[in-house]
Amino acid sequence: MAHDHDLGAIDPDWAWAPFEPSAKQPWNRRLAAHLCRRAGFGATSEELDALTQQLPSEVAHRFIENAKAASQRDPEADALATAMLATGNSRNLAAWWLYRMLNSSWTADDATATSPLLEKLTLFWHGHFATGADKVDDAEMMFAQNGLLRRHALGDFGAMTQEISRDPAMLIYLDSTTNRKAHPNENYAREIMELFCLGEGNYTERDIQDLARCFTGWEVRRKKFRFNQYQHDTGTKTILGETGAFTGNEGVDIVLRQNSLPRFIVRKLIRFFVFDEPNAPEHLVEPLAQLLRQSHLQIGPVVERIFASNIFYSPLSVGRKVRSPVELGIGMLRCLNGSSNLDRVAQQLDEIGQAVFYPPNVKGWDGGRTWINTSTLLGRSNLVGELLRHETTRFDGQSLETYMKRHGLDSAARMIEWLDELLLATPLGDPARNELLAFAKETTGNQSRRIAALIQTLSTIPQFHLA
Repeated sequence: MAHDHDLGAIDPDWAWAPFEPSAKQPWNRRLAAHLCRRAGFGATSEELDALTQQLPSEVAHRFIENAKAASQRDPEADALATAMLATGNSRNLAAWWLYRMLNSSWTADDATATSPLLEKLTLFWHGHFATGADKVDDAEMMFAQNGLLRRHALGDFGAMTQEISRDPAMLIYLDSTTNRKAHPNENYAREIMELFCLGEGNYTERDIQDLARCFTGWEVRRKKFRFNQYQHDTGTKTILGETGAFTGNEGVDIVLRQNSLPRFIVRKLIRFFVFDEPNAPEHLVEPLAQLLRQSHLQIGPVVERIFASNIFYSPLSVGRKVRSPVELGIGMLRCLNGSSNLDRVAQQLDEIGQAVFYPPNVKGWDGGRTWINTSTLLGRSNLVGELLRHETTRFDGQSLETYMKRHGLDSAARMIEWLDELLLATPLGDPARNELLAFAKETTGNQSRRIAALIQTLSTIPQFHLA
């Protein structure tokens, strides 16, 4: 992982300037795969071929535009969602969302196609505005919130924050439904400042107390937001230096006007898309924070700048993130054009620490190194093995053996070289490659099982777990 002194000397003008390929660092399949792992969940070999025909800045722009234009709806996904919602069990929604992640496309021109970037950003905001179905025991509310996050994923952060503040699932999760003028509940007021918008040290306890009074009377009735004027505190409040008889919406607007907000959001975007650690230093954060301010809190321009930047394609970013369970499981299927039993996949992701719709707490998932320990490493390898061998898993509708043959991969050496470029953030060294070749020679069984065993062994190598 990067160290503080690595980043301290980095020129921010260079860091966020557009990456221009050169003979020393060409735009190739490996760098395109890096972009697709970070912006989504990986890419197929065919997609990488197509993406390398454009400049990286053009690819980044297209990703943003496709995500903005992407349909919120998909006939097959919608049918699956309807079936899942009919069960009333939020756990069943995971298969629907994993389906969207898996069946999105980087290169489709179809306006109804879903976007990998849109799904990745929805996952980011799900961890940011974390709401858990363990407390919000209503699949319809969780589904509706997921749609809210997707609608605003690349758009106006202020509009998203206003809407999430009145979202029924969020109101229930942070106890805002019991917020009465006689007994204001401070949970949401605290979290909107500490976790959602400003970060610690940028507000006082008095700010929390008075902001909580702004939200009094906010309720949920028949699964919809309702304002109960009789329970609203109409008195004067002082919040972050402003005084008035503020409503809830006005209270949120005050938070959104704070100078610390753009820096807080940008720092989280850098951690999610560029490197896990250390925290980005102020001089690297500020240029993107200025961009966020100048664009009136539009997320799209900041994300595009990140994906087109020098630092994103540098050793300070490449291989400097740990794959989350979702990135690991969906990413492997996505890269191999795979399909499988997504209910089972969701259960396995839960077992290794990431059940979508069930973040561990209001802070969301810690991510980074916390994804990896002796227990989860074994679970991650088991996930890969079961995905490869499960009776429902297909690779472009075929067996693993047929899929590899179609790509001209008729030897272990060629498979390892191809998988290295497709699946790994950093190249295999010779010792690891030689060990895999030796393993392949010793493996018995039919060809599909031998290939599955080779890929599962690849998944035990540290590089496999880097995004």
